Amino acid sequence: MTTPRSQQIDFSVTPYYHCMSRCVRQAYLCGVDSKTGKDYSHRKQWVVERMKHLSESFFIDICAYAVMDNHYHVVLKAVPHKAQDMGDKDLLKRWERVFRNDAKVIRSYDKKTELYKKSIEKIRENLQSISRFMGALNEYIGAKANQEEDVKGRFWNDRFRSQALLDEGA
Repeated sequence: MTTPRSQQIDFSVTPYYHCMSRCVRQAYLCGVDSKTGKDYSHRKQWVVERMKHLSESFFIDICAYAVMDNHYHVVLKAVPHKAQDMGDKDLLKRWERVFRNDAKVIRSYDKKTELYKKSIEKIRENLQSISRFMGALNEYIGAKANQEEDVKGRFWNDRFRSQALLDEGA
């Protein structure tokens, strides 16, 4: 039985995690598909640009990455203390960079209500979440690839995999 993600990622143990996502049904993330001859090399830039965009919004640093033909690897470092030090207005601006519609709804709340305060705390939590970071990366790339290929359905094999990096050797 698999371990829930909430138990796999623990910043008190380590802020460093190696994450990986693989394409479904032997789809190509980038490179030249040997069966069809189609060149998907341009998709590597999609992944790189999206990771850069997300790292500017989330409280997560990218230490290293590798984009392969049908999967990618990324080493992430969570920096949750930055989220605790940031004011609500700046926090909401970061959230809006990635989740524009959700931020519009939250902006419509009265700032004095409990709903607004809970929403801001949830944003603070989400912006330091590796799961939310990886979800925002995979959803974007998957949707863009499916649109390009004019198909519907899953692009990624399953949820991303993560491995805690516990020592200098890792």
